Amino acid sequence: MIRALVVVLVLALTATGAVWWLWADDGGVTIDAIGDQNQTVARGQLPVFAARGDAARLYTFALANPDTLGKIPCTCGCERFGHVSNRSCYIKDEPAGRVTFTSHAAT
Repeated sequence: MIRALVVVLVLALTATGAVWWLWADDGGVTIDAIGDQNQTVARGQLPVFAARGDAARLYTFALANPDTLGKIPCTCGCERFGHVSNRSCYIKDEPAGRVTFTSHAAT
């Protein structure tokens, strides 16, 4: 009886850890080749470099309005870094359920 309880507890903890690992924030901010900060977070969250004030509002807008910012060319010359629109200055990638933000627009 106790052995079965231990097995169930271990399985439950393992499953909980797996779910957390798949959906938790990466937490870490990395620096890319052009010096921008990047952070991947769960969709609905903002990166640490854009968590407050005007930056939070702008990054939230960029995420919620891909068609709008996707039609606006960038004016800082970052197309040489592979940015295809103004939205690229905010969002680097969107893997399933997550968003990789870049600090390019915040700097």
